Amino acid sequence: MSEFGVAQQHLTTMEADGKRYNVTVRTAYDGVEHVGRLFFAEVGTPGPGIPDHAAIPGRTVEESVAMAQRFTPEDLKRRLHRAHADKRRYVQLRRAVDELVAKVKYMNRVAVSMRGGMIDTEGASQELDLIEKQLIDLVRRLKTMAGVEG
Repeated sequence: MSEFGVAQQHLTTMEADGKRYNVTVRTAYDGVEHVGRLFFAEVGTPGPGIPDHAAIPGRTVEESVAMAQRFTPEDLKRRLHRAHADKRRYVQLRRAVDELVAKVKYMNRVAVSMRGGMIDTEGASQELDLIEKQLIDLVRRLKTMAGVEG
């Protein structure tokens, strides 16, 4: 196990769709159990590869890895295809949605602080108006980002 509490183990090398992939399982303790995730890296390419987002739980790292080792070649192929399907392709849209959520959370904090008397009503009202304008501008731009890869 590494200093960050993440164990990584090579499971196998597999062929799918005319390519070869190294399959590894990374296991980390989440405070309750050890959770493994499969990673598929095309042979000869740098980096960890793409993750299969499904969890492989176990009471120990070894148990999680043993569960991963029980997957058949067909199971691994299906998980590879799922990992490819789940891969983030619309990065710009995702960033915009993350920004939108952050602004909504900030708006809520300002409103709670105002209602709790922690900040003055006039200043908070101006801040809420500004956040609302920013949210509207962001929502109007979403349609130009939707469906655009990269």
